[in-house]
This record gives sequence, structure tokens and C-alpha cells, in this order.
Amino acid sequence: MTGPQPKPWIAEIHAYVPGKSAGKDGRPLIKLSANENPLGTSPKALAARAQAVVPSLYPDPDSNALRAAIGKVHGVDPARIICGTGSGELLSVAASAYAGPGDEILYVRYGFSLYEIVARRCGATPVIAPDLDYGTDVDALLALVSDKTRVVFLANPNNPTGSFTPREELARLHAGLPGDVLLVIDQAYAEYVAPEDDDGGLALAEAHDNVLVTRTFSKGYGLAGERVGWGTAAPAVIDVLNRIRGPFNLSNSAQATALAAVEDQDFVIHSREHNAAERARFVAAIEAMNNHGIRAVPSEANFVLLLFAGKLTGEAAYNGLAERGTITRWLPGQGLPHGLRITIGTAEQMDAIAAGLREMAEAAK
Repeated sequence: MTGPQPKPWIAEIHAYVPGKSAGKDGRPLIKLSANENPLGTSPKALAARAQAVVPSLYPDPDSNALRAAIGKVHGVDPARIICGTGSGELLSVAASAYAGPGDEILYVRYGFSLYEIVARRCGATPVIAPDLDYGTDVDALLALVSDKTRVVFLANPNNPTGSFTPREELARLHAGLPGDVLLVIDQAYAEYVAPEDDDGGLALAEAHDNVLVTRTFSKGYGLAGERVGWGTAAPAVIDVLNRIRGPFNLSNSAQATALAAVEDQDFVIHSREHNAAERARFVAAIEAMNNHGIRAVPSEANFVLLLFAGKLTGEAAYNGLAERGTITRWLPGQGLPHGLRITIGTAEQMDAIAAGLREMAEAAK
């Protein structure tokens, strides 16, 4: 064999699979497969984006204005904040900075699919803890911590299940970890959690040296296309991550748009309230079909995971909804062939999905 050869662990990586936006025949469908914001983007953010294009000049490499704005909203010292190309970049550099060949990265079964990718990318061994009814089992995670564990990933709310780890359990997980293990709390969907149910992750990151909280502008802020994320941790952790993140990782447009978005918290609140109302209506519609073996896993995110245990299968529901004009996320690649993750869309979209599922369930044999 000739030519450059990749590191052996690279061959173990299965590339990230994004949510589809078209059917098998190529026709565009209503896209409820990627957890994008059905309300779009804050008009203030769009206006800032339209005025931000300076293609001849490099952007601020440290995203200073954006970090200051984020810090003001969340009560975090901007010196303890790092910005990334989506939160995905920060998850990747955290794994690379603290783990490598011979080390282990731990996360729960049915966790975000990117965790395995970033673990294998740096040569570390992924270790998967059993779930607790599709949610995080803190005891199972702690039982698998070894002297090889370097990073623990926890999505809260979790993707793709929507499950939520409350403040007390998150604190218990952290307290059970050795001080040299980095706990990464992935709060990509935090904007959809009611403020009174906050998991305390930001406080943990402020109080301890081994906690990194990551967030994104892709969901609640409706900026998936701009690829903006941020994280907060102790200064020593931020210093390490800044050494290996991409230089000039956020464009001028991304920084300006995110800055205006973070200053428009009314839009975020509206997104959360819309999501809570439509999610509750949709779940109620699904629960009314309980004699057909369809279960909605309790969710604190902007999506619901449906489990199919009756005559209507997850695959058939996925294909049937696509035929009716909506693409959702079927999850056999994540060990959930009986699961369908559905983004919360508009009232009309959710009503159509519920009606379609009922029609298919009643017709299934």
C-alpha cells in the first residue's frame, strides 16, 4: 500500500449524519429533522447581519464584543468565555486537549452522536454508560469512571432523547468525578429550559476547575447557518482550548449577527414559550394514541423522541411522514430503530404530523 496512511483510529469514525431536508425522490420537504428554530431568526440579528459584511478584513480573532455581550446576559466573566464554530468545535477541542490514545471518554448511551466522533478523532476510547429509560443514569456513569477517564460528556437536555438531568443529579455527578476529569456539560438546548429549572451548569463551571459548559446559537437563537457557539470554564481550561481552536474561527458576519441576537432576549423567550406550548400540544396528541403503542419520551428540548412499539414501526412512520411532506429523524444509526425524533415546528406542522401518525397507526396491520 502506498500513499499517506491515516492513524488507525480514524478508520473507526463514522462521519456525522445531518438531518435530511429532501425526500427519496429529491423533492424538498418540511424539515423537522435538524432541530432548527421554526420562528427563524431575530429581526434585529438579521439587520445586523445585513450590515456586517467586511470580506476584505479578518474578524476579531477573540470575538471580544460577542464574549462581553454573552457575559453580560449570563453573569459570566468574559475572560472565562470562549467562542467556537458552533459548540461542535468546542466539544472537539475539549476532547483533543485532554484525551488521546490510551485515554477514555465517557458518555451515556443515546447521547449526542458527535461524542463518539470527537473521542475517536483524538485516538481516545469511547466508553458508553447504560441509560436510564432513555435518560442519563448518574450512577451508571460514575461506575464506569476509571484511571483512564479524562473527559465525561453530558448533554442537558440530551439529544436525541430530550431527557433532562436536574440540578441535584448534575451536581452529584460532578462531585463523584476525580478532579483531573473534565466534565463537559453540553447545553445546546438550554434556551428551551424554563429558567426555574436551570441545571446549575454555569454555576458549576464558575466554582470548579474541571467543568466546561458549551452552548450554541443554532437552536434557540435561530442561527444554525452562522455556526456560532460558546463555552465557559476556569481560566486554565479556556487558555488551553484557545490554543487549539481555529484562528479567526468566527467570521465578521457571524460575530455581528450573534451579538445582536444575544441582545434580543425577547426573541429567545418567545422561542421558548412557543416551543413549550406546541410541544405540550403535540405530546398530548400522541398520548391520546397510546393504544397504538406510540410513546413520547419526556422532553425539555425543541424536539420529541417518539418510540414505536405497536404495529406502526419507526421506519414506516418516517417514510409515511415523508410521503405526506415532512422529513423527520429516524435513528437506527444511534441504536434507536424504533425511534423517531421530531423537531417542534409550527402549530400547523405539528397538527399535520399528529394527524398523519394517527392515520398510519390506525391503518397499520
